[in-house]
Amino acid sequence: MTDATPRRIFAGARARALRLRLGLSQAAMAARVGISVSYLSQLESDDRPMTDAVLMAFARAFPADWADIHADEDAVLLARAIEAAADPTVADAPLAEEALRRAVKRQPQLAERLVAVHAAYRRSQDQLRTLDDAFERGASGGSPLPWDEVRDWFHREGNYVDAIDRQAEAIAEELGDPPGLIAAAVEARLRDRHGVVIRRSAPEGGASTLRSFDPATRELAVERSLPPESYAFLIAHQLMRLELVETIAAVATAAQLRSEEAQQLLSVGLANYAAGAFLMPYASFRAEARRTRHDIDALRQSFGVSFEQACHRLSTLQRPGAAGIPFYFCRVDMAGNITKRHSATRLQFARFGGACPLWMVHEAVAIPDRILVQLVETPDGVRYVSMAKGLVKPSGSYARPSRRYAVALGCEVNHAADFIYSDQLDLRGAGSATPIGVSCRICPRDNCEQRAFPPAGRSIRVDPDNRTVVPYSFG
Repeated sequence: MTDATPRRIFAGARARALRLRLGLSQAAMAARVGISVSYLSQLESDDRPMTDAVLMAFARAFPADWADIHADEDAVLLARAIEAAADPTVADAPLAEEALRRAVKRQPQLAERLVAVHAAYRRSQDQLRTLDDAFERGASGGSPLPWDEVRDWFHREGNYVDAIDRQAEAIAEELGDPPGLIAAAVEARLRDRHGVVIRRSAPEGGASTLRSFDPATRELAVERSLPPESYAFLIAHQLMRLELVETIAAVATAAQLRSEEAQQLLSVGLANYAAGAFLMPYASFRAEARRTRHDIDALRQSFGVSFEQACHRLSTLQRPGAAGIPFYFCRVDMAGNITKRHSATRLQFARFGGACPLWMVHEAVAIPDRILVQLVETPDGVRYVSMAKGLVKPSGSYARPSRRYAVALGCEVNHAADFIYSDQLDLRGAGSATPIGVSCRICPRDNCEQRAFPPAGRSIRVDPDNRTVVPYSFG
């Protein structure tokens, strides 16, 4: 007995609309899906129906945009079942795709259960990361610190705040000034609409105040040693605080954070977010990012912003219906502490403590003004293209040390064609990726020479007669 012939699905209009909305060429979309350009052209013209394999490929490449397109076999369920069965962190060989295809067709509840169990397993790993975070900060069972609570809120929101982003973009469009002249436009708007006078101040007695606003006198003092892009950001922050005051207050109140300190920190963070959205308006910044293949230096010059500001803005491009590439972004200080973090990818950072020492972001801190690129692979088998650059912010005074840190930006390897920093990397080589983890306490790798301590919940074996780089093994 043979299986019934699946229905023919023509979804060319949807595929073309998705491609245009994401700003992809036919070549870029075809490469991401894994088909030829001519085949994609035929699909978009509805000259050929979409097979289950192609539907599954679209579901894998664009899960948020293709989730409701189904064949009789349910291609999306098949894609998720294959992902679950192939998880490299689960022992034993993965199931063959043909076996999974038969399961989806003949035992769909079994396939759904497999996907659900895998999702539960992934959630348990997230919970383990949370426990590791709590252990690291020494606050088991306690409330998070205000700073951590605000960072977690931004992460839960996808690092995108729609109401604030759109209002800041509208103000930028209203001013209409090119990036190189935006500071003058902001100064004029602060003066004419809000009665704010800007004074460039010198640091006094080793003080590190970059911006100071006196509501009574309407005077805004900004340190004169700051580079132009930092000055523009700080005065844009002040403008957003004044013009988006009601929106920022509403968002901060709705967040329902635990403490007054966290609420205040969130308000400051939202004003910073608004300043970035104002200086790098969503639609124009996203279009330019795609045109330059996310070249940070090109974006920095086009919008008159700093390298870090451009990286951070790329991590916020998650507007529904017009999302950018899912990036992870972080900032790491000289001690290896992650002081900024967000990930729209499957890679999640340790919230406290440092990052994996095999990640080249640590090397970048020590080598300022040089871009380093790296192909990394996490224990779940996912590969990422990672870019990092060490930065130095001068203090403007001998009495204050310069601030040194590195920023890192990366995406999953299936987006590499749209990320210029992947061009010199061997993306498919078996040994070309550096194996990294999130934290030693939850990293399952048993052959890492950089391991600081064994993973939690694993028994330790010590052999007095044999010594490797790490003085123990674990079961």
